[in-house]
Amino acid sequence: MTTEIVETPTRTEEFKVKGEKLLGRIRELVHQGNIRRIAIQNADGHTILEIPLTIGVVGAVLLPVWVAVGAIAALAADYRLLVEKVGED
Repeated sequence: MTTEIVETPTRTEEFKVKGEKLLGRIRELVHQGNIRRIAIQNADGHTILEIPLTIGVVGAVLLPVWVAVGAIAALAADYRLLVEKVGED
């Protein structure tokens, strides 16, 4: 038997978000369902948090992530979201 590895095309989008809107924007993106990874960067471009997402990750599994994002958002700064999407949309 041979196993064939199929690469799925991905693309990256960048969003600028204020601290108070960070959690809401990430929740919107997660609900789209075609997100593979989200990275939160500060204004200097340093990555603060990376959230790897897989198919089927929902609800209680993401609760610690929401708490971490909420703590970051409380700093009320400007952030960049780098979103890696699956597919050729």
